[in-house]
Amino acid sequence: MGDFETWRDVRLSNYDWLVPWEPKQNLKTPESTTDKYYFESRCANREREMELGTAASFGIFLSEQFVGEINISNITRGAFQSGHVGYWIDGNCAGNGYTPEALVLVIRFAFEELLLHRVQVSIVPRNHSSRRVVEKLDLRCEGLAEKYLEINGVWEDHLRYAITIEEWQVRKSRMCADWLD
Repeated sequence: MGDFETWRDVRLSNYDWLVPWEPKQNLKTPESTTDKYYFESRCANREREMELGTAASFGIFLSEQFVGEINISNITRGAFQSGHVGYWIDGNCAGNGYTPEALVLVIRFAFEELLLHRVQVSIVPRNHSSRRVVEKLDLRCEGLAEKYLEINGVWEDHLRYAITIEEWQVRKSRMCADWLD
């Protein structure tokens, strides 16, 4: 919770870079990038979700400097054992391999710590930067989900990419060597 100013500064400086890809803010809530109380509530909610096992959220850091976030949300247990990954990074850091590296770490965490069976990443087709992340990792594209999520006030189609624990077991050594070693 003590990282509000840093988080706020990165979010504000990347406003135009991020807004086209994010859900429209609820008009009844304060401006999420400038209200410290809202940020603290958001952090408390993320901690609660982690305790409940329904989500796991992480910061992305470059030389101890906060540059983005990555999370696993909508974790479902039972017969599904799945989660959805979302991420964003400072536009000044994009294209340097930091997000694919973070995604490999989160995939490893999902399969080896959370013991999930499947991880999915859903991306608006015209978001070429996010698509490049999953393409670098050669995640399997499962196809187009029409009007899948409401993004910035519009129901947007999404390409769904996924990896299963079976695929991870085959590709783990190579992915870790390529991105983590």
